[in-house]
Amino acid sequence: MRLHSTLSYVLALASVTFISVAFSAPEARADFRVCNSTQNLVGVAIGYRAKSGWVTEGWWQINGSSCKTLIEGPLASRYYYVYAEDSESGGRWDGKVNMCVAENEFKINGVNDCFARGFQRTGFQEYDTGEQSSWMVQLTDDAPSGNATVTGTNHQ
Repeated sequence: MRLHSTLSYVLALASVTFISVAFSAPEARADFRVCNSTQNLVGVAIGYRAKSGWVTEGWWQINGSSCKTLIEGPLASRYYYVYAEDSESGGRWDGKVNMCVAENEFKINGVNDCFARGFQRTGFQEYDTGEQSSWMVQLTDDAPSGNATVTGTNHQ
């Protein structure tokens, strides 16, 4: 009888542990994410200031109605810059801060002399994350004249 009681106790404890783990709140993630609310595939590039200086990276391909993490972990800078292109409609999410990009996948150090170094130059939209550890940019297609708008939100 004692073995049966011990076994029942162990099974009950295991059940409680499983339920606690299965239903606990997901761990908060710190990162920089871009969500594509359009129905089209979008190519995204990001710019930021690293210890070594300015860096631009791209291209992340984000399907319609989905999100991608561009920077994993807590954000190290206050300002981030995003440029995106809609692969089907040709719409752009751009801004006034010029940075370098390349035709294919890239990671470029520096934002000056883009053409002389064999890159293209385009305007990125600036996001002040307010030194939050996590941030999300939402790409939408509800702007006039077919161009898309970008909205940034604190994503905790």
